This record gives sequence, structure tokens and C-alpha cells, in this order.
Amino acid sequence: METGSSSEGSPEPKKGKSKTPRKPKAKDSVLKQKSPAEFFAENKNIAGFDNPGKCLYTTVRELVENSLDSAESISELPVVEVTIEEIGKSKFNSMIGLVDRERVDEALYDDHETAKARERRLAKEAKAQEIQAKNAALGKKVKETTASKGMKGRGEASFYRVTCKDNGRGMPHDDIPNMFGRVLSGTKYGLKQTRGKFGLGAKMALIWSKMSTGLPIEISSSMRDQDYMSFCRLDIDIHRNMPHIHVHEKRENKDQWCGAEIQIVIEGNWTTYRSKILHYMRQMAVITPYAQFLFKFISDAPEKNVTIKFARRTDVMPPVPLETKHHPSSVDLLLIKRLITETSKQNLLQFLQHEFVNIGKSYAERLIGEMGPDFSPKMSVKSLTSQQIVRINQLFRQAKFDDPSGDCLSPAGEYNLRLGIIKELHPDMVATYSGSAQVFEGHPFIVEAGVSVGGKDVKQGLNIFRFANRIPLLFEQGADVVTRTALKRINWNNYKINQTQDKIGVFVSIVSTKIPFKGTGKEYIGDDISEIATAVKSAVQQCCIQLKSKIVKKIQAREQQERKRNLSKYIPDATNAVYDVLKEMAQLHASKKKRYENEDAEILKKVSAKLITKETLRQKLAEHVEKVDYEMALEYATHGGASEEPKEAIYIQSLETEPKFIDLRSPIFVFRLFQ
Repeated sequence: METGSSSEGSPEPKKGKSKTPRKPKAKDSVLKQKSPAEFFAENKNIAGFDNPGKCLYTTVRELVENSLDSAESISELPVVEVTIEEIGKSKFNSMIGLVDRERVDEALYDDHETAKARERRLAKEAKAQEIQAKNAALGKKVKETTASKGMKGRGEASFYRVTCKDNGRGMPHDDIPNMFGRVLSGTKYGLKQTRGKFGLGAKMALIWSKMSTGLPIEISSSMRDQDYMSFCRLDIDIHRNMPHIHVHEKRENKDQWCGAEIQIVIEGNWTTYRSKILHYMRQMAVITPYAQFLFKFISDAPEKNVTIKFARRTDVMPPVPLETKHHPSSVDLLLIKRLITETSKQNLLQFLQHEFVNIGKSYAERLIGEMGPDFSPKMSVKSLTSQQIVRINQLFRQAKFDDPSGDCLSPAGEYNLRLGIIKELHPDMVATYSGSAQVFEGHPFIVEAGVSVGGKDVKQGLNIFRFANRIPLLFEQGADVVTRTALKRINWNNYKINQTQDKIGVFVSIVSTKIPFKGTGKEYIGDDISEIATAVKSAVQQCCIQLKSKIVKKIQAREQQERKRNLSKYIPDATNAVYDVLKEMAQLHASKKKRYENEDAEILKKVSAKLITKETLRQKLAEHVEKVDYEMALEYATHGGASEEPKEAIYIQSLETEPKFIDLRSPIFVFRLFQ
């Protein structure tokens, strides 16, 4: 039987084509890898560069935080100047050497309006104007018609030059290219409380600049005792994760300036993220009242310009955070192996003592004895096998260790938090609290809180301000532990605070060697960590307890004033009634129908002789009310202490050019003794 007969009518296969599946080309199976810069360029949302507006906000944030870290690292009071300059299309084209070109084929563009669409738009506008004219004729309130907005094409981007200048440490001349042109390189690695850790923020701004404008970043820097200024213009080689240097030279530093100035041109959206950027600057001024910020937005239209200065309120800075060692309960296998590779200690006993906190010599010996006969105090730590390292890790997970102390942390402090709140919000009353160090997964953390009532530019209800390692958190607020605690776990009525009508500011700052952020954006701390949730609730409650006593005293004072007002209101009526009674009694006494003796008789004689008049009685009653009010006020002041009004700091300056002083600190004030 022939096979061809069974497939009658079916088309014959074409010659030269095989039915076997096509084999992949050899190059398709070649293993490829991406550089870190290329990875983050393709996944820029991980670093907070989601859209042009967010990119502008994140760029400002990263540059400001780097400036603060730089100044604080040398204990210099920070002075940070941020400028955002709007760059028009023509100016941007001239910057990149592109000649402006008028449109030739209008229909080619995304914002092109057809004749029909234009006809419909004009008819709609004419109808709206007609309705508006009728309403005006009838005397009704007329709403202003907004100008119709044309469709904005995808190619119509907005560009901005962002400049950030500080008075910090500066950067070594030779390190500048790698500090800005190599992703995942930085100076903040290690177990330490820092504003950033990954060496990514400023590099991501540069990557976004390269993606959106193609323009390089410009860095000027000078360090202390340096007679020159470093200038560097560079961009980044995405595929090789290396800096591409245009200019790197030393220049004359005539003004002996010390610090860094970074200038970058990026695509952004000021209109939609204006409020976020200004809120960020304001909240940064709250948590760092020892810093001075100057923010400028410059546009071609002068009415859009913005200039805000956030003045320094104090010169007391938090201590510089210290690098610490790992707690045994916070390590894993990879970290133990890395510590073994990097340690300078020879034997296991020394390794346990010096590479971890809260392991003394005697406790290290007990741990080694518990590990088994294969371990000894004198054995070389470099000779440990993988199985032995696993055993150490298992014991670390099961053994009991003292909690790490919070000495390595650098919270803002109640003094600075209180000053920051008063400086920026001007509340009617404020309370602050700083908790003791607590532990989550072997990492110490401290929660500070402040609650204010009233203030300038504060909305009614709860206004929540969140900070992590002294950085404001503005996004993803709904699921954050602070928001949920303030909304669901605090019964504000118990503290005489109206949650919906009062202007309430809730400030919570969490500092730690490892902030347990949720998600890649590092914008919120989850509500599922019981240790942190409990600490936040306790700190806010402590503030509320302080406020309750102030509010109760304020209510009592108000009630006292109300009583005085009521008594004063009825003085004329009481005077008339009493005087009429006295006149009748005087007439009876004079006609001898009823005789009064002693003091009563004397008073009645004075009434008859008009030595006591209505005016006299009115004056005496008013004096009595004032006396009662004074005595109650004195009692209130005795119990209430000093006035709750915020005080301005007054320092007695020394005659020396560089005054020497000693700061004596308490949670709510600093006493400065000049020598």
C-alpha cells in the first residue's frame, strides 16, 4: 500500500524544508550577565525612580541626605542649599547641541487635533460661554472657565537642573569617579545607623540622567586643609558599571570653601511632585533643627519661583553613630563565613570574643564546650569546615545572649525633636518622649515620638510624620506601623483629644542599625513586627499622657475664667439688690421700728449718710472677684509649674573668638556653661 494514496488532495510538502524542529542557533544558548548598573537601569523603580515626578523627588532626597551625612561626619552644623532650575525645550536643545526644528507634518504628532475634533472643542467652549453669560445675567455665581489643555505628547518632556551644595567633608580627589560612576560602591557599608547603605542613590540619579537627557553629572568638592578644589564631569558606562570621565582636574580654591556641590540635569515633573518635595524639606527641617536649608525653584515664569529658608534653631547635634559588631542572634551562615575570611584573629576563642557583641571570654568558652569534641578554644578559625560553621550557626540560633545596647545608635533626641516641631509647626502644645533601646532580630532600635496639638498650616485630624534613621518617609503610608498605631491603637478621647476636630501632629522617629523596611522602595515599616509596634504605641501613649495633664489644666483655667466672667456679669444686678435691701434696713433703723447693733448699725449709718453707695458696693464686689481669681490662679500656677509657652534659647556669649563651653543635657533642654 502506497502512502501517497491515503493523502489524496493534500498539498505536497515544499522541497528543501524539513519537518524536524528548527535547532536553536549556538549564540542563543550563550550565558549572559548584566552589570549592576544595567540591572538597576532596567529596574529603576527599585530605587524609587518610578516616573519623572518621583525621579525628581528621589534625586533631591538622595542629594540632601548625602549632604547631611557629609556634614555630620565631621560634626559640622549642616548648611544645605538645594536649587531646582526649570529648563525649557529650546535651552535644553542648545545644551545638547541640537538645533530647534519646527513641525512639518502636524498629523504625525500625538497631540495633533483633527478638524472634527477642533470643531467639537470649539462648540463645547461656545456652549460653556453661553451658559456662563446666562448665569451672570441672572446674578448667579460664575465659575471661571479653565483654559482647555491640549494633549501632551509623550515626547514633550520637562527638564530640570538640580544643584545641591553643602559644607560637609568633601570627597578625596581620586575617589570621586568611583563614588559617582560605579553602582554598589560606597562608604556606608558595615553595621551602623546610616541614612543610606547601598551606594545607590546618587548613582541612580546619574543613571536616570543618562537615560533621560544623556548629560553628565558635575561635581565640585574640596576637603579641609586642601588648597585646591576638585572638579569632575562624568557619566556612567552602564554595561561595564564604570565611570566615563569627561573632565577630572584640580582647580584653584580662592574662597577656601570646604564641602561638595553636585549638579545634574534630569527629566522630571515639578508640577505633580511640588508638594511632596516641599513636604520632604519641611519634615527634614523638623528632624534636623540643627541644619539650615535653603530651597529654590527657578522658572522662566517669575510667578512660579519658590524660595524657602528653613532656619537653624539649635547648634546641638546628635552624636555621630558608631559602627558596632554583629549580635550572635542576627547572623547567618554567609555572614559567619565572611567574618571568618576577614578576621585577623587566629583561634576560635578570640574570634568569638572580638567579632561579636555580648560574648565574653567565659561565655565563649562555654559555647565552644557546647559545640562538641571537634571544637577547641585554640583551634585555628581558618581551619573550620563547612559542617563546623553550620554547627556554630545552629548554636547561635538556639543559645541565649544578652540584648545589644543602643550605644551605637544616634537618635535625634527629645530636645531636637521638640525644637523641630515648635520651629516648623508652631503648635499650641507639644509633648515628646524617647524610649529606651529595644531589640528586633538582634538589632537594637530606639523609638522617639512627639505629639502636638494646634499649629500653623496643620490640617484638622491626624497629621502623621514618619522618620526612619532620621529620614522622612512620605509614601506608602497606609500600611505603615506608625499610621496603623495612630489610627487604630490609640484611643484619643481618653486623653481629652478630639481625633477629628483637633489639629493633631504625630511624629515618630525610629533609628536602628537595620530598619526592617517592607518592599524595595524603603518607604514604610510593616505592621507585623510586634516589638516595633509595641514600642511605637508605648511612645505615642507617653506623649498623650503628658498632653492630657496639660489639656486638663488648660480646661480648668478656662473654666476658672468662665466663672470669673459669670461673676463679673452679675455684679451690677447683685449690687442693686443688696443696696436696695440696705436702704430699707437703714430706714427701719432710723425710725426705730427695728434696732440694729454693733457693726450692722455702723453700716446702716454709713448708708444713710451716703458714705456707702451703689458704686462703693460694685467696686468692693469686683475687688472680691479679682481676689478669688488671683488666689485660684496662684494655686493653679503652683501646681502647674512654669508656663508652657515655648522659650527662645538665650546664650551668654564669651568674649573669645572661639568660645569654649560644656553642654549639660536633659531630655527637654540643654544648659550651656561657657568657660
